[in-house]
Amino acid sequence: MSEFESFMARLGDHAARVPGRVALVFRDGRGEEESHTYRELWSAARSAGAWLAERVRPGERVLLSYPSGAEFVTAFLGCLYAGAVAVPAPVPDAYRQHHDRITAVCGDAAPSLILTDEAHLDAVTGWVREAGLGVEVTVACRAEPGEPAPVTPESLAFLQYTSGSTSEAKGVMVGHGNLVDNILVGRRLLDLDEGARFCSWLPVYHDMGLVAMILLPLHLGGTAVLMSPTTFLRRPWTWLEAIAEHGAEVSAAPDFAYDLCARRVTDEQIRGLDLSGWRHACNGAEPVDAGTLARFADRFAAAGLKPESLTAGYGMAEATLFISGTAPGHAPVVTKVGAAALEHDVLEPDPAGRPLVSCGRPRALDVRIVDPATGAELPEGRVGEIWVRGDGVARGYWRREAETRRCFGATTAAGEPGFLRTGDLGARLDGELYVTGRIKDMMIVHGRNLYPHDVERALTGLSPATEGLPSCVFSVAAPREELVVVQEVRSRAVPGQALSVLAGEIRSALGRRLGVSVANVCFVRPGGIRRTTSGKIRRPAMKKLFVAGLLGATHEDLSPGVISHYRTPGAAGELREGGS
Repeated sequence: MSEFESFMARLGDHAARVPGRVALVFRDGRGEEESHTYRELWSAARSAGAWLAERVRPGERVLLSYPSGAEFVTAFLGCLYAGAVAVPAPVPDAYRQHHDRITAVCGDAAPSLILTDEAHLDAVTGWVREAGLGVEVTVACRAEPGEPAPVTPESLAFLQYTSGSTSEAKGVMVGHGNLVDNILVGRRLLDLDEGARFCSWLPVYHDMGLVAMILLPLHLGGTAVLMSPTTFLRRPWTWLEAIAEHGAEVSAAPDFAYDLCARRVTDEQIRGLDLSGWRHACNGAEPVDAGTLARFADRFAAAGLKPESLTAGYGMAEATLFISGTAPGHAPVVTKVGAAALEHDVLEPDPAGRPLVSCGRPRALDVRIVDPATGAELPEGRVGEIWVRGDGVARGYWRREAETRRCFGATTAAGEPGFLRTGDLGARLDGELYVTGRIKDMMIVHGRNLYPHDVERALTGLSPATEGLPSCVFSVAAPREELVVVQEVRSRAVPGQALSVLAGEIRSALGRRLGVSVANVCFVRPGGIRRTTSGKIRRPAMKKLFVAGLLGATHEDLSPGVISHYRTPGAAGELREGGS
C-alpha cells in the first residue's frame, strides 16, 4: 500500500514536470476557448481543496452541480485533494429529467455541501429550497493551500450515479485505488502515451465523460478539450471540428452521436475537416451497431478518418468504467450470427445472419461468461451473464448493502469469489467479447428470446415520419407476453388518419424482417422516449409509463388483451413481472 500513487499525487507530478503544458480547454458554443495549464489547474485544485477542508470532513459528500467546464473539474479535484467524496450531478435546468435526477441523487447521497458556479447559483439554490433539502449551496472559493488529505486505495473518491437505464439511479462507490487502477486499464486498452489529447462533449457527471474524457487524459499528462452537450446536439459538426483543430487522438460517444453526425454533417463541412489524427473514435453503446460504424466510416473517410480508428468499447460505472475495447490499430471485429441460434443463447456464425460487433478482447480484467442461475462458467459461443473481476471494479452501491452483496460479491460455481455481476448478456467467440443485451431487457415471447434493440433496429428507415427518431420495444403480460412498440413520429408528416396505416406498416415490416408478431404500436412526439445521460433507451421507464397510461401517446393501436389489462377502466394498471 505504501507504493500507492493517488490521482492527485500524479497530477502534482505533472504540474512539477510540465507546468506550462495545457491540461484543460473549454470550448463554448461560439468556438471561443479558455485554457488552463497544469500549473494553473494544480494551483486551483489545491486552493479549492484547502477551502473545502475548512467546511467538510474527509469522507463527507459534496454534490457538484455544474455544467461542463473548468469550474467543475477544479471542484472535483478539490474534493479529491480535501479527502471529500465528490458527487457529480447535473444542473437543475429546464429539463425535467435533470431536475428529477439531481433531486434523487441528493436525497440518496445526503451531501454536506452543494457546489455550483455563479451562473447557476440562483437556480440551484431555488431547487434546494423547493425540494426542502436543507443543504448549503455555494460557489467554491480559494484558500491558502495546505497539505492534501491522506488517502489510501480504500478511501472513497467519488460516487458515480448510474444512468438509470434499468432501474432508479444508484451511487457506485469508487475508491481512490479503483480510480487509478481503472485509468491504467483504459490506458492499456487504448495504448496511449503521455501527453495524449482528448476531446469530449459528454456530460461531466456521466462515467464515460468523467473518467474516460477528463480523468484519464489528466492522469496521462495530456490535454482534455471539453464542450457542452447542448452545443453538440444543436450542431454536431462542432464536435468533429474541435477534434480536428486540436488534433485529438481520443474521443468517445454513444452510438446515437455517430449516427447523428453521419446524417447531419454536410459535404461542405466535411471538406474542411482533417480527422486523420483521430486514433480512437470510441463507441460505447451496448451493443454497438455495426450499421452505425459502417455509415460513419464511409461518411468521414473523405476527412481522413481511418477504419481502424473506430473503437468498440464496453464498460460500466460499476467497473469504474473500462472493461474491454477493440485492439488499437484494428477495426472492430464484426461477426454475422444466426438469429435462430441467438434466440436459444448460442452465437453461431452464419453468413446470412445479423451482424454483431465485438467489444474486443479483455486484456486487463478477469472477464467470464456465466450461467446467471447457477454461476457455472459457459464455453465459447454460449450466451450468459458477463462477470468481471479486478482492482478497478468499484466497491459497491452507496447505502445498498443487499444489492452490493448480490452484484459485487458473486462467486462462480467453481468457488472463485469477488466477481461483479454486470447484468449484461454476452458471449465470447474466438476470444472476442460480444455484448448481446441486458438481462432485464430480454423478452420471451412465444418461446423466443428476443432482444429489444434487434426489433428497434429493424424499424430503421421505415418512413420519412420516423427517420432518425428512436423507438422503444418491451413486452407486457396480457395475460401472455405481447410486444409493444413505442415509436417517435413527426406528427406533422403524418395526418391523423394515416397513423393507423403507419402502425400497420410497422407490423408488416417486423413480420417480414424478423418474423415477429407485434400487436401493439404506440406513437409519441419527438423527444417522448426517455433516455439515459449516455443516450440509451430507458425501456423499463417507458414500460412503466405505458402500463400507467402516461406515455402521452398521439396514437395507440393495441390488442384486445392489452386494452383489457391496461386501458379498460378498473383494470389493474400495474407493472407485471415477466419479459423486460
